[in-house]
Amino acid sequence: LDQPDFWCREADGQGNWSGTLTPIHANHSGNGSIFPPPGLPTPAGGNASECGCREWHYRIRAGLVQNVVSKWDLVCDSAWKVHIAKFSLLVGLIFGHLITGCIADWVGRRPVLLFSVIFILIFGLTVALSVNVTMFSTLRFFEGFCLAGIVLSLYALRIELCPPGHRFMITMVASFIEMAGQFLMPGLAALCRDWQVLQAVIICPFLLMLFYWVIFPESLRWLMATQQFEASKELILQFTHKNRMNTESDIKGVVPELEKEITRRPKKVCIIKVVGTRNLWKNIVVLCVNSLTGYGIHHCFAKSMMGHEAKMAITHNFYADYYTMAGIALASCLAMCPVVGFLGRRGGLLLFMILTALASLLQLGLLNLIGKYSQLPDSGMSDSVKDKFSVAFSIVGMFSSHAVGSLSVFFCAEITPTVIRGGGLGLVLASAGFGRLTAPIMELHNQKGYFLHHVIFACCTLICIICILLLPESKNQNLPENIPDGEHYTRQPLLPHKKGEQPLLLTNSELKDYSGLHDSAAVSDGISENTTANGMKSM
Repeated sequence: LDQPDFWCREADGQGNWSGTLTPIHANHSGNGSIFPPPGLPTPAGGNASECGCREWHYRIRAGLVQNVVSKWDLVCDSAWKVHIAKFSLLVGLIFGHLITGCIADWVGRRPVLLFSVIFILIFGLTVALSVNVTMFSTLRFFEGFCLAGIVLSLYALRIELCPPGHRFMITMVASFIEMAGQFLMPGLAALCRDWQVLQAVIICPFLLMLFYWVIFPESLRWLMATQQFEASKELILQFTHKNRMNTESDIKGVVPELEKEITRRPKKVCIIKVVGTRNLWKNIVVLCVNSLTGYGIHHCFAKSMMGHEAKMAITHNFYADYYTMAGIALASCLAMCPVVGFLGRRGGLLLFMILTALASLLQLGLLNLIGKYSQLPDSGMSDSVKDKFSVAFSIVGMFSSHAVGSLSVFFCAEITPTVIRGGGLGLVLASAGFGRLTAPIMELHNQKGYFLHHVIFACCTLICIICILLLPESKNQNLPENIPDGEHYTRQPLLPHKKGEQPLLLTNSELKDYSGLHDSAAVSDGISENTTANGMKSM
């Protein structure tokens, strides 16, 4: 969907080309550079006469001979259809995350994964056979919907299958595999040469994911949390059989306990139940805002680095620009590993959000100050100094904002209870989709309001810094299984208190439950008679 440079080549009455070319520059997005226009004379006339051309020639930058724009001549009066095609995929992702997340909590992760893979094969291959841009945009919506189901179900399965010490490592391995696919994409496009062939080649590997139904079982954690004890027992027996273990050596007596509870009805929960909680809804909302801000401001930094109105592009080659963006994302993932390992989830998220806010505020404030001084005759500053500062701040901002978005999704997956983890992940991933949606919206308005767009997200970063302090720390902690477990995930100090010092925050054992999620009998048993209203024992 990249908008190429295009020009008109007119023909005489006998069908012979006159040799006169009218170069027209496309309004490029920030994910590539602009080729110089053809060095040919431009006849006089306005845009109306140029758009009246019957035959267009294109210069496509992404290694393809033909793309969607050149196939259906989506230029001039039809250029808005390109933005609709971009909207359709992102809107499909947003709706897909919200809907498939709730379905995954109700029917399980495996069925959502299987049906999403089947339908993305159907819709993805049909996209390659589109006969017009309307059919293309509609099918892209459903393709994005199914892709959201795959991403969400795989993310939930990874989190629930891993022990506490390996959750972040496995998530980073998945991110590196995603980065590898991003690095291979331009070469794959150069080999395919046509967008329809490229679309089919991208979709065909999903055939291998059909074997996931045989390889990966349903999440045992989700089955136990939703009290599906009969299915849990069958899955445990299947594990013991494959591992050649003797069921008689069951020291803890798990299987007999499950047999006693088989008659109980499954208890499934919808994400709407989180509204009645005290802490859980706050944590999810904070992470949704962080995800929205991280992915939304990322476009502002990318636009500044590649050049607003093509004035500050750091290179003049599509592949160099593409791999620069991908390299920054890879460096961000690499930096997240030691930072999160040392500072934890909350400390790492706070650090990257502070870097994002500093880069944004310096780019908005300092660059304007440099621009004013560069206009003075004796200042010794030029526009090139301002451009270099802008590129530097943009690289730092893209680096940190990518980490903010990724950490927000991972953090939400850890602190959301198992019974509603799909819905919680759907909310934070949908927020990330809304952040990405700002890029095509700005392109549709020809970058009008770009500065205000950046200012709004810069203010959001400051709000997020304060809100991150309200989040709990989930490093090396067991996943919460039900809503009461998630409600007791309370925040801890960033720095541990000194020995002999009275902690300012209550521990879980001292925290009295006012949410109404526990039975009154259970609450009264866990709190002594001399406990005051604020949860502290009387002297």
